[in-house]
Amino acid sequence: MIAIIDYGMGNLHSVSKAVERLGVDYVVTSDEGELMQADGAILPGVGAFGDAMHNLHETGLGEAVRYYAQSGKPLLGICLGMQLLFSHSDEHGYHKGLDLLPGSVERFQGDYKVPHMGWNRLHFRGQHPLFNGLEEGHVYFVHSYHVKPELESDLLAYTDYHQPVSAIVGRGQVYGMQFHPEKSGPLGMQLLDNYLQLVQKRIRV
Repeated sequence: MIAIIDYGMGNLHSVSKAVERLGVDYVVTSDEGELMQADGAILPGVGAFGDAMHNLHETGLGEAVRYYAQSGKPLLGICLGMQLLFSHSDEHGYHKGLDLLPGSVERFQGDYKVPHMGWNRLHFRGQHPLFNGLEEGHVYFVHSYHVKPELESDLLAYTDYHQPVSAIVGRGQVYGMQFHPEKSGPLGMQLLDNYLQLVQKRIRV
């Protein structure tokens, strides 16, 4: 069972429908007990970092997500959900994140269009189970802020938008995708399916 975490700021419909199309049971939940019983979890997100962290704290889900990740169960953050995994963000002031991965979330700076919006090519930084059977291709991004991991080893894939931009991160069983896999055609759905397969493999071990 996959828990899709509802803290009031996620694109729950598109994510849940994508999981459903991949044939995996899921529950959309804001209940800590349901989250802890799940085999894997997805933290979606649309909106501002500070508002998201406020909602997570107000609902108690922030600590629940931290505890869930520390338990070793797989967790996937999508878009803003990926950014929330990191230490802090400077979006509309300084805000602490879930601090599951060390690093910062910073606004794009330069004489180019912000937000970064559109289809960009992924570049894999070596082999990883998330990439099993896949070839590099294009996925869909919409964001004005991007992640700078402190540890290079946490960066699994990047794209180019006037600079290298973190696209997929991961350490242990904590993963993040800056793009929307559920809106990124066959490659996005295959990446999401590979995450769900990692969850299933962990259950069977």
